[in-house]
Amino acid sequence: MNTADRTPADLLSSALAEDPARPLVTFYDDATGERVELSVATLANWVAKTANLLQGDLSAEPGDRLALLLPAHWQTTVWLLACSATGVTADLHGDPARADLVVSGPESLEAARACRGERVALGLRPMGVRFPQPPEGFLDYAVEVPGQGDRFSPFAPVDPHAPALGLPGGEELSGAQVVARATEDAARRGLEKGSRLLTRRPFADWAGVSAGLFAPLTAGGSVVLCRNAEDLKEAALEKRRESERVTHLAE
Repeated sequence: MNTADRTPADLLSSALAEDPARPLVTFYDDATGERVELSVATLANWVAKTANLLQGDLSAEPGDRLALLLPAHWQTTVWLLACSATGVTADLHGDPARADLVVSGPESLEAARACRGERVALGLRPMGVRFPQPPEGFLDYAVEVPGQGDRFSPFAPVDPHAPALGLPGGEELSGAQVVARATEDAARRGLEKGSRLLTRRPFADWAGVSAGLFAPLTAGGSVVLCRNAEDLKEAALEKRRESERVTHLAE
């Protein structure tokens, strides 16, 4: 992190300039056996493509509200950063009926239909595989995002003091507040450059998204993000900590 980083998207840009090849998000789904590792450059490419989808095909503008109905997943980190890059407020598990657009996983499609704007569905399947049959009324993210551009430039500068993240319970944070709070969390956890934080927390509140993305990103570290790992036995968890060179654990 440097002093010019005022939004989460700025943090990613700085990480990309400093060391694009280093791991940033390592994702496990213990229900499917999936493991995905994304370097800074790979995550930034996904973010650029998703931001282009948002700004271009979905016509999202700064100040628009996106109901983000996704679990702790590497693709959720992409959407959080893409919203930051475009100035769209990511409303974590927000009300689709009050949103301008919605992004949903397979388990929340029925609730997502309350959104009268654009709807995007993610299958959250291993290797980012598309739906066998796209849900009616939704764009399939896995179909739409590959053809998007690899570089992104917002039509208008993003205001770091505008609402950027809505949390369950109604609290809203600006991009600058997300960065400041994540920086505090990183310091409290003792995270520093090169730290690897393993978390099994769901993306249900600030603590979950901070541990799963924002705090490691501000510190110049990385995250090992584990989904469906609540029942992982201690021996298996310890083996993962060793194999992934984990330095910190979020419980």
